[in-house]
Amino acid sequence: MKLPFRRGERQPNAKTPDDRMTLTEHLAELRTRIIRSLLAIVLGVIIILAFYDQVLDFMRRPYEELCKTNPNLNCELQFIGPLEGFTTRLSISTYGGIIIAMPVLLWQLWRFIVPALHAKEKKYAIPFIVSSIVLFAFGATVAYFTLTPALDFLISWAGEDVQANFQVSKYVSLFGLMVAAFGVAFLFPVLLVFLQLVGVLTPQTLLRQWRYALVIIFVIAAVITPSGDPYSMMALALPMSIFYLISVVIGRIAQKRKQAREAAA
Repeated sequence: MKLPFRRGERQPNAKTPDDRMTLTEHLAELRTRIIRSLLAIVLGVIIILAFYDQVLDFMRRPYEELCKTNPNLNCELQFIGPLEGFTTRLSISTYGGIIIAMPVLLWQLWRFIVPALHAKEKKYAIPFIVSSIVLFAFGATVAYFTLTPALDFLISWAGEDVQANFQVSKYVSLFGLMVAAFGVAFLFPVLLVFLQLVGVLTPQTLLRQWRYALVIIFVIAAVITPSGDPYSMMALALPMSIFYLISVVIGRIAQKRKQAREAAA
């Protein structure tokens, strides 16, 4: 009978999907990946705490840009509860820590699912991780520059003679949700390309269903946009639509290369 490995021993790495790990080994592997991910997040939180004032100034810039053109805004963020300052600092540190730890999180996730993949699928590890980081950063950047018109749209609904006084916790929450929504949504093409490479989807299927896909993309963008304004929705839906078509092109190129290798063999 095969015994589970003891603490301190090297965890077994399955080379193919046929080299199955036991349930105990899977749970131990999952525990290790979670611990490493949490340590990376804690390190990221510590880094953000060390540069908290600079990070807060960076987050306030979209609102300050709006204040330059709108005299009815109070540019000083406020808090109304004795604990709100502490919880705001904790929220910013947590959001920032997760973003800083994103490369480690993606790598740990990939390493956990590697035993279920064939050797030819494992070679995509680095490209997928790098593209995921780049796309998440791109999405976060789009969210950052979209926040100013989004705030302007939301504030305009209050009326001309109403002065806005934002709570710092509410502003930070909206900022974090915008960055998270855009960053995760921009990972959409990575998922599509991966599903095509492993054979779950084909580029022909995606191309035939492009009309339905675009409708679904715009619906999803309208639902997951935290601010709910049309500027943010379009800034999210249009890149996702372009990414959908790019994913089909990449899948088709990969499909042709696979067919050429099979024909040569």
